[in-house]
Amino acid sequence: MSPYLELVGIQEQESFKIWKHGYPYETVRWHFHPEYEINYITHTSGQFYVGDHTGAFDSGQLVMTGPNLPHNWISDVPANATVPERCIVLQFSEKSILGGLAAFPELGQLSALLTHSRRGVLFSDATTRRAAPLLSRLLDAQGFQRVYQFLGLLEMLSLAEDSSLLASQSFRPDVEGFHSSTINQVLVHLTEHLDEPPSEAEMARYAGMQPSAFSRFFRRHTGLPFIQHLNRLRINRACELLIASDEPVTGICYACGFNNVSNFNRQFLTQKSMPPSQFRSLYRRNAEFAAVS
Repeated sequence: MSPYLELVGIQEQESFKIWKHGYPYETVRWHFHPEYEINYITHTSGQFYVGDHTGAFDSGQLVMTGPNLPHNWISDVPANATVPERCIVLQFSEKSILGGLAAFPELGQLSALLTHSRRGVLFSDATTRRAAPLLSRLLDAQGFQRVYQFLGLLEMLSLAEDSSLLASQSFRPDVEGFHSSTINQVLVHLTEHLDEPPSEAEMARYAGMQPSAFSRFFRRHTGLPFIQHLNRLRINRACELLIASDEPVTGICYACGFNNVSNFNRQFLTQKSMPPSQFRSLYRRNAEFAAVS
């Protein structure tokens, strides 16, 4: 089965993305993305898959995967049960880290770690115990401290002993084949047209399916109904614009494909638990505080 493409939304004002999530979760599927990823399991056990490797995992597992390496963790939990927090996930782009290596030759020691991650790296329990507090602090870190702690984490992992590579040396991700799969073409097309998003019926025609079949197909691959996934993409784009520009909220609303401001505000409040203006204000206040600190 072809892995589906996860569209990682690293905001323009950030060099990496870090968050925690529970189980089930929409990205808990056989998937890939162009970004590096560090995945720390805080709760549950089960089976995990990285490239052509499969094995068992328990809480306290730490794995790093490289660009386009398919992966998934499936927790053993009772049917219909939910876990509030399963893991902490950190993702960063190849472009950002290679830019750092070019600008700061002292970071050259990270090169081996980045190369090894293309097969997936499983770290020892001792390394995981040292890395876990750093990952927890990074969830709330701001400004310079955020970058400082991120580089400290990468340094720790680059010096780690007793780590093991997961995918076989002969495993090569078929990136072109992955991207050509129907679901990935649909996701990319949707993301590229957020300013005037196509309807579910239009996307069904794009995928060559009947609307009812497309609806089931889309939910099976993304874990969300079409309109819910679309609204999530649009609100994430709105957050990026609120942070990176002084564009009025009304302009951002229409730039993200919403037809009226009241619906935009309602969707934003549902997803972010605050109105857009408050989100922008809080982000800028945090940035100013980090700069003063």
